[in-house]
Amino acid sequence: MDILITEDLASPAIDALAGRLQLVREPGLWKDAAALRERIRDARAVMVRNQTQLTTEVLRAAPNLLAIGRVGVGLDNIDLKTASDLGIVVIAPLDANSVSVAELTIGLLLALARKIPAGDRSTKAGGWDRRAFTGTEVSGKTLAICGFGRIGRLVAARARAFHLDVLVYDPYLPSGAPMPTDSGIRLAASLDEALAAADIVSVHLPLTPETKHLFNARRFATMKRGAFFINTSRGGVVDEAALFDTLKSGQLAGAALEVRETEPPPQPGPLAALDNVILLPHVGAFTVEAQARTFEAVCRDVERILAGKPAFNGVNFSTPRRTGS
Repeated sequence: MDILITEDLASPAIDALAGRLQLVREPGLWKDAAALRERIRDARAVMVRNQTQLTTEVLRAAPNLLAIGRVGVGLDNIDLKTASDLGIVVIAPLDANSVSVAELTIGLLLALARKIPAGDRSTKAGGWDRRAFTGTEVSGKTLAICGFGRIGRLVAARARAFHLDVLVYDPYLPSGAPMPTDSGIRLAASLDEALAAADIVSVHLPLTPETKHLFNARRFATMKRGAFFINTSRGGVVDEAALFDTLKSGQLAGAALEVRETEPPPQPGPLAALDNVILLPHVGAFTVEAQARTFEAVCRDVERILAGKPAFNGVNFSTPRRTGS
């Protein structure tokens, strides 16, 4: 086969690709590691979202694989080092989802501050308790943005339009990297400094061994009492049990999680029982515009690789470093 699709991926771009190349769709294949190793053996390219685990073992079982098309931006489900060592191009259009995730972040920020979801549920149930849904203005408050890459910078620009003061923490920010000239954006020296100063914390960090459960009981205790916490990055950066305890104690006024430690969670869990928590099913990139941009970019690059041309969105390199067969 030319292309193996291992998850439930559908778009006009994929349909068009199927008319030109031999494309095999097996949307449930990601659930069976043994079957995945067997089926990927014949593929020249594979397209995944975030459920398929492309481990060292899986990639070494794919001698013909030239390209991995990641429909999204996170790469924690792909062993990038092994892919690079084997000469496989990893394709990910890193800018395609940024605006959508940044806009969702601002939406969650406002929803928490004004208690919109809880107020909606109460009113639909016949209530009219206006005092119970007294919110807070975000103007003049401090927003700590943890992670200042593409999405973090877009969130900062939008936050400044609401007159939020922005404090940035990013352990991966290169020394001397240019910062926005806006006087309302400052760089924190440490994560603890950012958390202690923030009325709202928004997380935009990748999931790595260093960031796993970075936001834990100690870090939540560092935050201001009554602050809000938002995560639209990766669920694993947050210790959900610690977050629940912090919310129950009243240390935090509310939280919004667009991503979870396990996706989908096996059950709603204790966080779902809290009125001051907003939970979404990892939909930051799910806008009409972002999905169209992402699928079109991935399909174009996969087709280019299979035609012997360089990819525009290669994360490691633009052309394969193996011949395939």
